[in-house]
Amino acid sequence: MQPQDYAYLYELEENFWWFAGMRQITRTLLDPILPLATDRRVLDAGCGTGDMMSWLARYANNGPVMGVDLSSAALGFSRQRGHRNLAQSSIVELPFADSTFDLVTSFDVIQHVPLTQDARAIAEIHRVLRVGGVAFMRTSAYQWLRSGHDDALAVQQRYRRSQLADLMQGAGFRIRRATYANTLLLPIAILKRLVFFSGAGSDVKPWPNGFQWMNSLLTVPLVIEARALNKMDFPCGLSAICIGEKPPG
Repeated sequence: MQPQDYAYLYELEENFWWFAGMRQITRTLLDPILPLATDRRVLDAGCGTGDMMSWLARYANNGPVMGVDLSSAALGFSRQRGHRNLAQSSIVELPFADSTFDLVTSFDVIQHVPLTQDARAIAEIHRVLRVGGVAFMRTSAYQWLRSGHDDALAVQQRYRRSQLADLMQGAGFRIRRATYANTLLLPIAILKRLVFFSGAGSDVKPWPNGFQWMNSLLTVPLVIEARALNKMDFPCGLSAICIGEKPPG
């Protein structure tokens, strides 16, 4: 990612439709597994500019929320948000002792890891979790949907849900939930990327003047999905999500 991409993330993460909607979906999936008002040690593996660290405090309660990222620019923006529990490192070699955390999240990070190291990164997340701890993994879905956005952000691979679940099971996780998300907008994404072709550069940019109203409109499908995910998993979508638990032994 380029420095300008991190600047856009810092500016947009709190209110941009995609981030706002995916937080709703994350809450729907995690709340039944992690009751609130319980103290936990939480790690955001690939914390970026830090907005999700702030949001994850709901699951930490009085426990710490820590962040790790390979980019010094990203960590600088996290510090601007007031975060201090930060470390600069790759997620394939986490700088923490075994069995340190109760929850580890990885939001669209594994896809940036070199293909030969994705299993190692997930094994590292398993290592730093305590027994009974939970990992929340989200990636971009379907390699055939690769676009200029992926090239701009140095995405190495987009994953099917089954691929992500297999990697987590291979690391020793018991899968608690596996689903796709951002499903309702999948047909639009297919048209944009495969028929009309996607332009170069990241899709995460401020809206042009006069188009800010699109932000609220595009949030609606994700809010609808968040409600539906209380009762079902989705068979397709732009994001693949797996939640794994570290079992004893």
